[in-house]
Amino acid sequence: MSGPIQTLYTQIETAIVDRLRLGLGSMVRSVSSYGGELDDDLGVIAAALPAAWVTFGGVTNSRRTSTSRQKFRCEGKFVVMVGDRNGRGEQASRQGGVQASEVGTYPLLYAVRRLLASQDLGLPIEAFTPARVRTLFNTKVARQALSVFAAEFDTVWIESALDLGRWPAPVDADDPDQVFATYQGKLDSPYPDLDRVGLHVYPTPPAQEDPAVTDVVQLNTEESP
Repeated sequence: MSGPIQTLYTQIETAIVDRLRLGLGSMVRSVSSYGGELDDDLGVIAAALPAAWVTFGGVTNSRRTSTSRQKFRCEGKFVVMVGDRNGRGEQASRQGGVQASEVGTYPLLYAVRRLLASQDLGLPIEAFTPARVRTLFNTKVARQALSVFAAEFDTVWIESALDLGRWPAPVDADDPDQVFATYQGKLDSPYPDLDRVGLHVYPTPPAQEDPAVTDVVQLNTEESP
């Protein structure tokens, strides 16, 4: 495998990270996909701040959205965690300090919501709706006050189901279903391309059983093997 399998979840998370890296500039030391950093020792967390982390918060609802019953409208959530530290105290860790380097988590929250609200990141999703903001922790380690918040963003996308009884049939390396081929899951052959359409024209109202005009529209001009 040359890299992560590009599911829509991966694409959204990566696009959020990229936009925040550009938008937040020197407000943070880093913006990255969350990898359990907040489970580390508080001293390790403090050394990394100010920072932002992005993760997928899950699918909160799915419902059928087409007459074919093969498409689902999925409501999902992404979470951006921001944190900062300040030796002046808890208030300064949240509100920021007198120096430009003392950004504070409140300005970070504003900046993140400003950069992501009503954006679709060029992906097949509904633009983000800013949602709940939660305190993860306000605490002290040594002489440093730490403040970390989580900002949630809601979006919607469409997922397609397999036809009844079908198995995945990836058509190329960029197909998300390629994950099944990569890990030796059971596969189907792709559906054959539509290469012709039969056309029958009847009078209105029909005065005879046989069509007045019969034709075949050839869609593929290449010669069949």
